[in-house]
Amino acid sequence: MKTDVIIIGSGAAGMMCALQAGQRGRSVVLLDHAKKLAEKIRISGGGHCNFTNLNTKPGNFISSNPDFCRSALARYTPQDFIALLQKHNIGYHEKTLGQLFCDDESDVIIAMLRGECEAAGVKRFMSCEIGEIIYSPPTDNGQGKKEQHKFHVSTSRGEFNSSSLVIATGGLSIPNTGATPFGYHVAEQFAIPIAKLKPGLVPLSFAPDDWKPYADLTGVSLDVVVSFGKQSFRENMLVTHRGLSGPAILQISSYWQHGQPLHINLLPDCDMAALLDEQKGSKKLLSNYLVQWFSKSFADVWCAQMAERTQIENKPLNQYNDKQRKEITMQLHDWQIIPSGTLGYTKAEVTCGGIDTRALSSKTMECIDVPGLFFIGEVVDVTGQLGGYNFQWAWASGYAAGQAV
Repeated sequence: MKTDVIIIGSGAAGMMCALQAGQRGRSVVLLDHAKKLAEKIRISGGGHCNFTNLNTKPGNFISSNPDFCRSALARYTPQDFIALLQKHNIGYHEKTLGQLFCDDESDVIIAMLRGECEAAGVKRFMSCEIGEIIYSPPTDNGQGKKEQHKFHVSTSRGEFNSSSLVIATGGLSIPNTGATPFGYHVAEQFAIPIAKLKPGLVPLSFAPDDWKPYADLTGVSLDVVVSFGKQSFRENMLVTHRGLSGPAILQISSYWQHGQPLHINLLPDCDMAALLDEQKGSKKLLSNYLVQWFSKSFADVWCAQMAERTQIENKPLNQYNDKQRKEITMQLHDWQIIPSGTLGYTKAEVTCGGIDTRALSSKTMECIDVPGLFFIGEVVDVTGQLGGYNFQWAWASGYAAGQAV
């Protein structure tokens, strides 16, 4: 089958690229090994798809080349995607921090994209295993003209030829949705560099013996500021039986480097130095004093663990000297803990790293050294923070390639 564009991967980025290219009159074939369409869209946002964020800006994205995302994000904005929803009468609402969710279930987004692709004449082949990809670079025909480059893709559903090939196969996160390293293998085939991969937006784990005192606190949630390097996030932190999760931890996990401590301000709204000074005459135990902010169970465990770290026992507030009060203040405002690792790609919402953006055009997503080959979406070394940013990158990068293929 001859076509103008072959897109491998029918998720958010792949379908956006397909409908844009189809609307421009290009013949498009969309291939995917999965049986179900866009599973990551379906399960996202608790089943209501956090499809974008009103506050989207380049600073919400992680990349070894931070400026790369600017062009695509500027040309396809959250308002552009909202206009598409309004065209289809899909209701949505803002939760917090600019995060937009569907009023109905995520299936309405999938149906919208599928309908747009069908209206644009896109042919879709699902449960389509991809085999060999053969590339014929531009050649001189001997008459001063170059013949067009070509891609030949062998699949379980037949042979396909095109002048443009788009890789929209995503990363390694949530493998039960069909995630595979296919896109990275294609990059390796064409000698395109790959920025180091790691799970992102993922819960953090601790060595079982180290975490044992906290394991019984599973379900405790705290409003904290979590910091690593120059990055800080104020959101909820959740204690789990294996470590820490919740929005604040998921956010910082994409920045955290193995073996390094996290800095957690457990009481961001308090000046504990002043408060403890006011309690110099109090006979109340430190742990009992802290229950106005923490659960009794967390306060007891945290004080016991502080005693192990600093030799400052849990005792009445009037028995601490100035040096000890200063240390307690520091421990509360800068609790430093070192995770042993993450819960891996199975629990990660995204994959950090990917196709090195220095090998791509920021305007079109086309490979600089391989004309006609494009990479879009999560497979690229552009990773959004939590809150709809990764879908906005999928829409924006898919749009950019769809306008160029």
